[in-house]
Amino acid sequence: MGVRNQLKGYLVVLMVLSSPGLSSLSQVAVERSTNKVIISGTPYYIHVVKKGETAYSVAREYGITVEELTRENPPALYGLNEGQSLRIAVKQVSDVKPAGNVVREGKRDEERYIYHNLQPGETIYFLSKHYGVSEREIIESNPGVEISRLPVNSEIAIPRRVFRTEREDFAVQDSNYIFHKVVRGESLASIAEKYNLTVRELRRENRNLRFPQVGDYIRIPVPRSAIKIPDDKPEADTLVVKEEQLHFMLETPSAFTPVSKLTGSFDIAVLLPFYLRENSVRADIDSSQIVKGKRVYKTVKRAEDWIYPGSTGFLEMYEGILLALDTLSSMGLDIHLHTYDIRSDTIELTRLINQGALEKMDLIIGPVYTKNLVLISEYARENGIPVVSPVPLFNNTVLKENPNLFMANASLEVAQKLIAEKAEEYFDNNIVFIHTDTAGIDPDIRNFRDKIFAELCKRIPFDDIRFKEFIFYSRSAFNNDSINRLGHALSQNEDNVIIIASEEAPVISETIMEIHSLSKQYPVRVMGYPAMRTLDNLEPKFFFDLDIVMFSPSWIDYSRRDVKQFTADFRKKFLTEPQEFSYAWLGYDITYYFLSGLAVHGRNFLSNPEIHNPDLLQTRFDFRRRNINDGFENYKLYEIKYSSGYEVILMPEETDEY
Repeated sequence: MGVRNQLKGYLVVLMVLSSPGLSSLSQVAVERSTNKVIISGTPYYIHVVKKGETAYSVAREYGITVEELTRENPPALYGLNEGQSLRIAVKQVSDVKPAGNVVREGKRDEERYIYHNLQPGETIYFLSKHYGVSEREIIESNPGVEISRLPVNSEIAIPRRVFRTEREDFAVQDSNYIFHKVVRGESLASIAEKYNLTVRELRRENRNLRFPQVGDYIRIPVPRSAIKIPDDKPEADTLVVKEEQLHFMLETPSAFTPVSKLTGSFDIAVLLPFYLRENSVRADIDSSQIVKGKRVYKTVKRAEDWIYPGSTGFLEMYEGILLALDTLSSMGLDIHLHTYDIRSDTIELTRLINQGALEKMDLIIGPVYTKNLVLISEYARENGIPVVSPVPLFNNTVLKENPNLFMANASLEVAQKLIAEKAEEYFDNNIVFIHTDTAGIDPDIRNFRDKIFAELCKRIPFDDIRFKEFIFYSRSAFNNDSINRLGHALSQNEDNVIIIASEEAPVISETIMEIHSLSKQYPVRVMGYPAMRTLDNLEPKFFFDLDIVMFSPSWIDYSRRDVKQFTADFRKKFLTEPQEFSYAWLGYDITYYFLSGLAVHGRNFLSNPEIHNPDLLQTRFDFRRRNINDGFENYKLYEIKYSSGYEVILMPEETDEY
């Protein structure tokens, strides 16, 4: 038996020695790059990895830590490849070589290290991927130990990964404020008097502050005269962040706009992908059977109620549009509906434009694909026709220089701003920011991160913010043990706020399942994008158990009379019930909102949609634009909470300002 165990130990040694990870541990001289580029206003060296170089050796040559290197180059956490390009901020480079992490012999440091027992088949390369640290860091953490010669079950020290907790040149910090740290005996009144402010002014600058405790930070506005404006112009590599300037808006009515007796005649065009050609094919070829070695092809008729899957949502939207037209017609409007099947290509839409079929339209709903939306927006701008984009778009850039275009759904940017403001309420918590931007080049992730910092800096000094970035990798990358990686980012001594910055269903569901498992160990709050609410690959139990907060473009109160009436009319006309996330609700609201707005206010409504506030079924449109030449985007999102009592709760709104 002893011989067998000894042979088993030798086998592990051979596996470790033959692993690809150890081939990079030989000493290779690293030369600093002289190639400089400027990315987003920051100068970087671009270092091209040569054979044998490791994250440790590259970082050491540039006088930075491995954490600083991997912060800018996340894939470097899992080893370097020959020819890989690394970016290294010029300002970080130093001639002082950082010291490696060393564990003192005979002593355990549970705070800095994880102690791992080697299992059969495990290599240093595997452990570096598993724990998210470099191979060299593992070796440096075990001085005097030849890891490649250790038998199974031997204990080695793995350095705990240091997460990002600081940001260099954080351009959106507000220099108009200073922070006062509360000491024993101070009150709001005494602090206000000290800075020549009123208590009301102090409360206005410190939302949610009621009774300051010792150690709390109070935000103090600095008088304009006290702010020094530098004489020197900013350096070439300085990133200047400008505040958003929203176009001047009229006051939105506090009460609902009455919509009853209406007059007028309107032509409305609906441009949606109904896929009529696909729906017209009422038979399919079944080739699943094989008789005597030959495949049998059999024509099978489709069921009478079969609908091409790609068109289902848009048919539901059309059903909602029809019901809205019925309602408006009963109020006196004369409406002429023109419906077109507009798919992803531009052929049919181009034909309609060339024929002048859309020239006399008072309203166009659709199309849904961006290239068609750009095409119709240019045409609508020339003819003064309002166009409504009825489905969520990837971003709001299409609104630029398109004053007649309306985005009925809030973009990701609006959701990010609301989540950042929500995170501000938990400024003293451990913030964990989860995303999939492994290369560190996604502007959406960078902007979202900056929004979070900007909000947190309203409550506490930047240096006191506890913020950790966590890059998502599928469980398959870590043999289903990625939960341990996330656990390293959480704190057991303070509350954790986890922000999932992804709209991808696999990322959301896998992350939530991991958080759910860790929630027994760690106090957590979870926030996410609107896409999280329509996730259909995860049991709702996970949402309720975690008290998840998200922002949604819709909220349906089924106890309301008009909602009950819509459901009854839908059932009567289409012989089915509209589901909660059906496009039918949105189709109704868009049509009712725009046609009633034109009927009540005339074309002035198109330049100032905020003057119209009708009672809708599942949303309230809050259209805004950046400047007078741009289109409008809906800024309305509802804060939704899944409570541990298994209720979906609409959170109260403190203000309509976003």
